[in-house]
Amino acid sequence: MAEVRHLTSHSYQWIVEGDIKACFDEISHSALMDRVHKRVGDKRVLTLVKAFLKAGILSEDRALRETKAGTPQGSILSPLLSNVALSVLDEHIAKGPGGPAASPWQRTKRRAHGLPNYRISRYADDWCLMVHGTRADTEAPRDEIAEVLSTMGLRLSPEKTLVTHIDEGLDFLGWRTQRHRKKGTNRRYVYTYPSKKALVAVKDKVRRLCRQDVNLPLEVLLHRLSRMLRGWTAYFRFGVSHNTFRYLRAFLWRQVFGWVRRKYRQSNWKELRRRASGGRWWPTTGEVTLFDPAKVRTIRYSYRGSKIPSPWPGAA
Repeated sequence: MAEVRHLTSHSYQWIVEGDIKACFDEISHSALMDRVHKRVGDKRVLTLVKAFLKAGILSEDRALRETKAGTPQGSILSPLLSNVALSVLDEHIAKGPGGPAASPWQRTKRRAHGLPNYRISRYADDWCLMVHGTRADTEAPRDEIAEVLSTMGLRLSPEKTLVTHIDEGLDFLGWRTQRHRKKGTNRRYVYTYPSKKALVAVKDKVRRLCRQDVNLPLEVLLHRLSRMLRGWTAYFRFGVSHNTFRYLRAFLWRQVFGWVRRKYRQSNWKELRRRASGGRWWPTTGEVTLFDPAKVRTIRYSYRGSKIPSPWPGAA
């Protein structure tokens, strides 16, 4: 996300939001093994990898289904093998004209001649292609990318593969990235903050937990909510998320006190506060205090690019 924000802030303003149909289910075994074979020479390892791919899936009715394509989700090798398969996309963009492998001088020359430059950011099967150029330059690579992915048995989703401008914003990995005018100035900056879809998802989880049996002790509810919210806020703290965290705090308070009111239907407001927060306002018991999202400190993760050292000798 730091890379996306950095590049879209520096002239890569058109984006292809890519979506691959059923990525884990449709990867070609033969094409994948060909790529693994280029880097691995040990036949015992190759046999083991193939066995993982062909192991089959145990369905809910305890019947074993063959896997003739794809990497079974849940297999310990699936994340690695899916990245091996999708590296064809990285290589295609890197080796192409104006890609990451081009030198700064080559990219400057292309810009001077009105030619586009490309950068790709990918996390597993989620990826976006950032383009320094025009909308037409951004639409052109889609067919090429679809052809490259087809060599691995994969397909792009035409409906979900979108071309957008940074001013319109894009949703990527749960984040919303969009350029806005900074309040009080005429300058425009690219901001990253939790997407509406991510916020709706965490609100649904809070509602689901607060609809549980009111016969449970309050400590159990507070513990379950706190555990879930710590993970969510830890992910989204690397952006402009403070207002979202404050909104979530207010929503959380209403849901918890709604649960307490259902638990103690005959109690007045003063009694509810005594039971749920020790006479204060934030839900707490003698053992557990509800996690407060608004107290999470937000920071910006700095883009380091090629400054991040590679552990692999001779890696580009």
